[in-house]
Amino acid sequence: MSEPRKLLQGSTGDWEVVVGLEVHAQVSSKSKLFSGASAEYGAGPNEHVSLVDAAMPGMLPVINKYCVEQAIRTGLGLNAKINTWSRFDRKNYFYPDLPQGYQISQYKDPIVGEGEIEVELDGGEMITVGIERLHLEQDAGKSIHDLSPNESYVDLNRSGVALMEIVSKPDMRSAEEGAAYFSKIRTIVRYLGTCDGNMEEGSMRADVNVSVCRAGNYDKFRESGDFKFLGTRTETKNVNSIRFTRQVIDYEARRQIEILENGGIIDQETLLFDPATGQTRTMRSKEDAHDYRYFPDPDLLPLEFDQAWVEEIRATLPELPDAKKHRFMDEYGLSPYDALVLAADKQKAAYFEEVAKGGDGKLAANWVTGDLFGALNKADKDIADSPISADQLGRLIVLIKDKTISGKIAKDVFALMFDGSEAGDPADIVEKRGLKQVTDTGAIEKVIDDIIAANPKQVEQVKEKPKTMGWFVGQVMKEMQGKANPQAVNEILKKKLGL
Repeated sequence: MSEPRKLLQGSTGDWEVVVGLEVHAQVSSKSKLFSGASAEYGAGPNEHVSLVDAAMPGMLPVINKYCVEQAIRTGLGLNAKINTWSRFDRKNYFYPDLPQGYQISQYKDPIVGEGEIEVELDGGEMITVGIERLHLEQDAGKSIHDLSPNESYVDLNRSGVALMEIVSKPDMRSAEEGAAYFSKIRTIVRYLGTCDGNMEEGSMRADVNVSVCRAGNYDKFRESGDFKFLGTRTETKNVNSIRFTRQVIDYEARRQIEILENGGIIDQETLLFDPATGQTRTMRSKEDAHDYRYFPDPDLLPLEFDQAWVEEIRATLPELPDAKKHRFMDEYGLSPYDALVLAADKQKAAYFEEVAKGGDGKLAANWVTGDLFGALNKADKDIADSPISADQLGRLIVLIKDKTISGKIAKDVFALMFDGSEAGDPADIVEKRGLKQVTDTGAIEKVIDDIIAANPKQVEQVKEKPKTMGWFVGQVMKEMQGKANPQAVNEILKKKLGL
């Protein structure tokens, strides 16, 4: 028996949380899954709608080969089985914003089968989350209810846009794990270029499935494969934030435990999450697969391709985040945490590597994750909008390494470049502003002699408490406007003070 990764305490005993996610990732493609209409975000209502999207009589779907390639690429990135034969089905359901009255999806025969990914939690713990499947399907349009008190409007721009639905196994056991998994999926598809991951634009969202069971029942499920041990699950639809995913799982787990401990039962239902209250609310009773009356789409032949095409796509895959993280640790000597932070975003990783060309990976990581990320967060900017280029920051770090400037002066130069007061080569800024570090030991020694002579009480104190030497260091740096070489200052002070 394995130990539960996390237990929630109820008034009647301990409970385990079981989480599965269905992540809907919009395929990065210029056109839709079955028509040539644009899939670009941000157009006016119904500007990107073809006759196929509008389900006009006689219009037939034609598969977008590039979307298929993107699905294969994603499956490879998830370490999953690629099925060279798959099929599209009709999922029959009332969609007010999908004119044909059914969704073209994949059911029993998806393009991508089982896989698994490694997910790192806070604190460095690693878990493995299984992938059940990835299938292609078309998105629905958007119903708009706030333009009129009596009418709803429909925007079909999104109707027919290609989606990848990535279905996990019920391997996550807490809100932290669910959120970390969602974040990892987002990182992978962004690295692959198969989805932009822009949740605020609706191009990535998750249906969050939560159930609770008594401690020990999860092991019984793993041994038997019988879902009865996991309890009845609820599904919260269209969660478009990693933070909201965490909140949904936390809230739903506690809500279900409270109901069960009070003698109630959990209804199998579809929920919506209200970010304002942090609570879920009922949307509709949850359907089972048979409710959708799936059957093979008669307008589309089965999707077949050979393994050679899969291998061609595999050969074009970029270095993925897990491999990049380990390389950063090996090549640059970074801590697991710093390597994870930098590898989690493709643009940040590329920026860091450009900075690190100066030869000191650890120093580069400290400046990128500390000073740069801090300044960007404060200014509400992304790495792509950084006022300081990677080349500039790399040159600034070289000036620290060769002792042209101190770390303190470097921070001042960084601030000047970030706020736009200065631009160009950091070396030119240092020269222009007279910020070069003073390494002349004679000049430093004269300042130290003057400070010691003027402060006899502090001299006596530092001999009793050597740690107070920092006061002298501060005075020297102040007198020399931060330009004195810190190492030289410390060495001369120790000698002069007899420490």
